[in-house]
Amino acid sequence: MSSPAAGAPRYRVMVVDDSAVIRGLLTRTLEEDPDIKVSASVSNGQMALNSLARESVDVVVLDIEMPVMDGLTALPKILEASPRTKVIMASTLTRKNADVSLKAMRAGAADYIAKPTTSLGHQSASDFRRELRNKVKALAEAGRQEAPQAARAQHEAKSGKVPTKAAPTTRPPAATLRPLGGMPPRVLAIGSSTGGPQALFKVLGDMRGALKNLPVLVTQHMPATFTTLLAEHLARVSGMPCKEGVDKAPVQPGHIHVAPGGYHMEVVRNDADAPIIRLTQEEPENFCRPSVNPMLRSASDVYGARTLALILTGMGSDGLAGAEKVVASGGTVIAQDKESSVVWGMPGAVTGKGLCSAVLPLMQIAPYLRDNILRTAA
Repeated sequence: MSSPAAGAPRYRVMVVDDSAVIRGLLTRTLEEDPDIKVSASVSNGQMALNSLARESVDVVVLDIEMPVMDGLTALPKILEASPRTKVIMASTLTRKNADVSLKAMRAGAADYIAKPTTSLGHQSASDFRRELRNKVKALAEAGRQEAPQAARAQHEAKSGKVPTKAAPTTRPPAATLRPLGGMPPRVLAIGSSTGGPQALFKVLGDMRGALKNLPVLVTQHMPATFTTLLAEHLARVSGMPCKEGVDKAPVQPGHIHVAPGGYHMEVVRNDADAPIIRLTQEEPENFCRPSVNPMLRSASDVYGARTLALILTGMGSDGLAGAEKVVASGGTVIAQDKESSVVWGMPGAVTGKGLCSAVLPLMQIAPYLRDNILRTAA
């Protein structure tokens, strides 16, 4: 997991929550890691803005429901006041808060985390502490890497220069690309994590009308309730039927099937040789359930060389083992590029292993798929 560069200060975090108990828990959890310093702890959005005016931070952990100024109101103001600061929304696992968190991510929040409750067991509490620290460190490091480029753009804007911009490319300098698979795809399987909801909304929103002949499988690292709401949001932006996967339900062309929180989602063949969904609660992979790997491995078993895998922004390396299976079966892997990823962990892992046929900015993924791959699918 990320650590500050040699000589760089610890990652600075602001905790914003109206509960002193929760603020204390979050602060203790974060400062268990020597790379993290909680430099501010405040009880509402207005106090967060006041604090940011005095001192910048790398990450804000932002509650949703607070007096004076709530999290959704404070979010755009925080991003305007400190554009490089990453915001993690913190909410309880209710349908209302899950919906607000997804709206916040569409409005610029980098990620979310489910707040701890007294019902958490020891293992769940341990998982929460690990997840919170890992997300904070990954996002803080991503923000620091973006800072020089942002500073350069700001300087060019003030000086009246035309901003410099790298030419679009499907290949990072060190990446080795594979040829596209030789057969039209019969399934699109997408894996994502940190920053994934925003990327999914963009890609599937831009693909309207292009996926009527393909089923779409989506594994996004999210808990239950969140995945239910994610499916509803994806249905609206894509114009396609979209629901959480149901065990033994048919895999249907023109439909999006989202792995439900707490379950691995696979595709298998039934007795009539038709593809169906299989849900399992086998052990997490890469600390994740749902994990991208079971989805990709099973898709390769069913569709072989006709599997098209897309790895979007996300922390860690989940999806790497599954992508290796896709490539070994003759299928195609596409990844999001580093510059447009919130965290280039998952897509960076498959890119670094030479598994990709293209590595693309988020804005270019849908046009590339339309023009180079999906027009051949039938």
